Amino acid sequence: MLLSSDLWVSALIRRAELEGAYATVVKKGDDRAGSVIVKAYDTATRTAKLYTEAFGNDGEPLWIQPVTSDSESELDAYIARQRTYDPDLWVVEIEDRQGRHFITEKVQG
Repeated sequence: MLLSSDLWVSALIRRAELEGAYATVVKKGDDRAGSVIVKAYDTATRTAKLYTEAFGNDGEPLWIQPVTSDSESELDAYIARQRTYDPDLWVVEIEDRQGRHFITEKVQG
């Protein structure tokens, strides 16, 4: 991430709010270099998806879905495991009627 984590998270939350979604920081990580997990909750279907930072085969940064389950409890368990490995991790939750994640960087389809 080229921006500090706190600035990137603030911009993500602002984008979501401008589009009518609700976004909040569930767990604050390191301001400068903490990794980020975004949990996008679709309020219409009551399903959620996780997105986390990774690197593609070409070495370029991108966002991936580390868990493909629709079960929110499985997603929360993944987040809890990651927090034990990385105490500097940010967790951002977005609630949106369309389930949008508002990440502007490349997201693996």
